[in-house]
Amino acid sequence: MSTVDDPRTIEFDVRTDEMLVNMGPQHPSTHGVLRLVLRTDGEVVSEVTPHLGYLHRCAEKIGENLTPRQFIPYTDRMDYLAGMNMNLGWALAIEKLMKYEPPEKGRHLRVIISEMGRIASHLVGMGAYGLDLGTFSPFLYAFRERERILDLFEEVCGARLTYSYITVGGATADLPPGWLEKCEAFLTQLEPIIVEYHTLLTTNSIFIKRTAAIGVMSAATAIDYGTSGPVLRGSGVDHDLRRDGEEIYTAMYDGYAFEVIVEKNGHYPKDHQYPAVPQEAILGDCWHRFYVRMLEVMQSIDLVRQGIDRYSRASGSYGEPMKLNQKLPKGEAYLETEAPRGQMGFYIVSNGEAIPWRARARSSSFCNLSVASELCRDCLIADVPAIVGSLDIVMGEIDR
Repeated sequence: MSTVDDPRTIEFDVRTDEMLVNMGPQHPSTHGVLRLVLRTDGEVVSEVTPHLGYLHRCAEKIGENLTPRQFIPYTDRMDYLAGMNMNLGWALAIEKLMKYEPPEKGRHLRVIISEMGRIASHLVGMGAYGLDLGTFSPFLYAFRERERILDLFEEVCGARLTYSYITVGGATADLPPGWLEKCEAFLTQLEPIIVEYHTLLTTNSIFIKRTAAIGVMSAATAIDYGTSGPVLRGSGVDHDLRRDGEEIYTAMYDGYAFEVIVEKNGHYPKDHQYPAVPQEAILGDCWHRFYVRMLEVMQSIDLVRQGIDRYSRASGSYGEPMKLNQKLPKGEAYLETEAPRGQMGFYIVSNGEAIPWRARARSSSFCNLSVASELCRDCLIADVPAIVGSLDIVMGEIDR
């Protein structure tokens, strides 16, 4: 009899050694200078650890050495894809401390500008997300339309990325003659193109297969991690500071008709196949976070049009910027606004001088990124860019 064991009775250990894989700090799918350390067993990721700090610029400490108006350019460089919205958040926090109420015309101007900024930001998010997953055309189309918005912003303030336009007290200048007509023409041209974006990505079978049932996040998990914006609403949580925030912020949208975009049904486009998972488990995946942003683009178009109508009928001034050396009242103030990526908060403490004693920022992207380790557990390496891309983070806001 042969002494060789029958190979059919031998048990083989097919496990592999765990590996640590660096994704970044300059990987094209990391949306900034972010380093993710992946603990993997073959192609399966067991743990993801984000490493921050590559863009840290001491912005908060700088805010304690400048007057509020001087600090406006530094807010541009937080979420540098939505500089107007960052300007607005800081300005409103200072105005809350000063108990200042901007004039009606200035209120509508801020709605127009901030919602145009939201459209531009979501276009970049949409195009870059397609790029993360291997399609190049949507990226080019999104930047083509975003350039039109930057052209409009350049007419308003002379800048295309770091605007410093919305400031404490109002804005640095009124809208130039003919600007509203150009803005309306752009919105009319953009609306039918959104349908093309849905064809290229939203309803694309390959895109759905790469994002459906990937990175599923329940409403409870989204709340526990402090996520906000489209990341939170993509998990079915009905919360938007434009409706639910403090009065000094919601007053901006007083009289505007809009509904909060929140994913509730957990459905995918008809006539497309998707993974056979329980219906309740589908809600809150990468596709739904993307879809909420796409719907918000249409919502912002409608809000801008409402703002144009109200601004055209409003009388008076658009607001007057506060003086550079104007002293702040003693006290503290904290205010959150609904930025494109979620709740952006600014906290100011004043001892009565022109320069704040303390200045702090609450980043929406920081909280949204914190859930990445939870969403990436037990996923494939190829799914990590899809999950992180669906969070739509900007590292300039995190490394402040």
